[in-house]
Amino acid sequence: MKKEISAGLIETLLTKLEHLAISLDKASVAEYIELYQRPRRLLYLSFLSGVTRGFGIAIGFSVVGAFFLYGLGRIASLNLPVVGEFIAEITRIVQNELARRPL
Repeated sequence: MKKEISAGLIETLLTKLEHLAISLDKASVAEYIELYQRPRRLLYLSFLSGVTRGFGIAIGFSVVGAFFLYGLGRIASLNLPVVGEFIAEITRIVQNELARRPL
């Protein structure tokens, strides 16, 4: 015995299939599949994104470090007793390390 498929069920399935196709198109699944089918391009793009990310981290760290050192210098110029002693101790440690190591 064959079951008959109602027209309403077919319409519902077609509507859901259209929504699925639109969702897949929006998610750019075809581009991802194409990318995975070409491993050299995937490696190239991964390498390029890694280099870019590393460069961005280095620049960001430099900017944040510069602001930190600038702020530390401004605090040191205020001659606060505790902060001044702390910075003087760090300076002594760095100078001792530099004097101990040959260039």
